[in-house]
Amino acid sequence: MYRTHNIDSNSNASNAIRAITLGAAKPAAKPMISVAGAQQNELLRALSRTDLEALFPHLELVPMAAGKHLYDFGSKFDYAYFPTNAIVSLMYVMEDGATTEIGVVGREGVVGVAMYEAERATCSAVVQTAGYAYRLKSSVLRELVASGGAMAQLLMRYTFAMFAQLAQNVVGGRHCTIEQKLCRWLLDRLDRSLSDEIKVTQDTMATMLGVRRETITMTARKLQADGLIQYRRGTVAIVDRAGLENCAGTCYRAGKIGFEQMHATTWSNA
Repeated sequence: MYRTHNIDSNSNASNAIRAITLGAAKPAAKPMISVAGAQQNELLRALSRTDLEALFPHLELVPMAAGKHLYDFGSKFDYAYFPTNAIVSLMYVMEDGATTEIGVVGREGVVGVAMYEAERATCSAVVQTAGYAYRLKSSVLRELVASGGAMAQLLMRYTFAMFAQLAQNVVGGRHCTIEQKLCRWLLDRLDRSLSDEIKVTQDTMATMLGVRRETITMTARKLQADGLIQYRRGTVAIVDRAGLENCAGTCYRAGKIGFEQMHATTWSNA
């Protein structure tokens, strides 16, 4: 934006350019990085203060708008993202356009880790719940991993936990009922959310779970009738978390084991 100036038609071009430049809005200042802010992400919080502050020149706080594609299948990794309050869905898109969620990442983890320069994405990463994340250039992250320091150790533990989540998604997709899968899907979001309400439409849930919208409608109605959730247009409120976990059964609990082990190991060594 710039302010309008009355420029005399006899003024030379340089004066006109100067008038516009002086009125130009200054670019927004880069958000300050702080220990408290960065520690909203659990992986960054697990670093020592010295290691974390050493990252400050390389970290950038960025907004994560709902629907934003951080990367797509086959694309190069330019950045790794450490979410704070944003939730990112890892999705696989078939040739016919059918989409299925294969994983979810929130403040407990990181999205877009590339261990070598030529690595390409094997899925798409799409922001599902808007928020913020700290991003780090992939080249910087690779240097940290190559150094074998604290970040390398954290990423190894996180990779194990993510593998457990992905494996359970495969098993659950074949053997769990739609009711169990929806309960688990809601609990996965609840674990990464700052409230007991989840902003999501039935269309989105159907897409993520790879089922028809009508199936989600019937299942959500049953969960509401059982007193587990309250659903109104675009919002799911969790009423009985314990009941939701019981309904999800091993479909949810098995996927948490890897992260529980990661947290126990990480904090005991911190």
